[in-house]
This record gives sequence, C-alpha cells and structure tokens, in this order.
Amino acid sequence: MRRAAVVVLAATALAVSGCGYEGTTKPLPETVIGSVPQEQTTTTLAKGDPAAGKKLFASNGCGGCHTYAPANSNGQTGPDLDKLAGYAKNAGKPLGEFVQESIVNPGSYVEDGYQNVMPTSYGNLPQKQLADLVAFLTAKQ
Repeated sequence: MRRAAVVVLAATALAVSGCGYEGTTKPLPETVIGSVPQEQTTTTLAKGDPAAGKKLFASNGCGGCHTYAPANSNGQTGPDLDKLAGYAKNAGKPLGEFVQESIVNPGSYVEDGYQNVMPTSYGNLPQKQLADLVAFLTAKQ
C-alpha cells in the first residue's frame, strides 16, 4: 500500500512539474496595417588623412583601373572616381559611407556600365588605412 502511495505521489509530482513549461504565448496578428519600424543603423566613419590616402591610392595601384584627377590617374577598367558623389547618390548612401563600403565590399553596388571586378582584398586594409583612403577619395567631392 505504501509503495502504491509513493508511485501515485511521484506521478502527481511529475505531472504538476510539467505544467506551464511551454510558457505564455501571445497571439500574433494575421495582418499588419502600416509599416513595421526598422532598426536605424548609423555608420561612424573614422577620420582619415587625405595625404596618407593619396599615397595608399598610388601604392595599391588604384590608378591602374580608376580615373581620378587628384591622383593624376586615368584608368578605364573601373568607374571614374571623379564622379563618386553621383554614384553615392545613385546608391542612396552618404558619400563617405558609400566609398568605404565600395572599398570593403565592392560588389555591394556596381555602377551601370561596369563589371564587378574590383578585388575584395582591400576589405582587409587596417582601419587607419581605410579611413585615410576614404578621406582622400572624398576630400574634393
């Protein structure tokens, strides 16, 4: 008799301990009227040195593919960097953010008439060098 009481007590304890395990659920709407607020992201660009960026532009061979008057380059493979402000506007981004993203992830926006052939290795530049290059490319815009 005692054994049966212990088994019943244990079974009751197990049943009670399982109650509420799944938590409380909230009903979800089947339709949404209006828009769902999107998380705002802000990109903070580091301050760079345009003179150091000009040296990086030359030493990394950027002028071999890009035309850019401040660098006295006239490459034809990549977009004309004298028109960066227009490209940024087409992409819907602030100039500095657009330039940085184009260096780090060149396939994120490709200007019409060009192919996605820029090496992705420039995304490995140290942050200071990246900031310097962006400062150089945006200084005259």
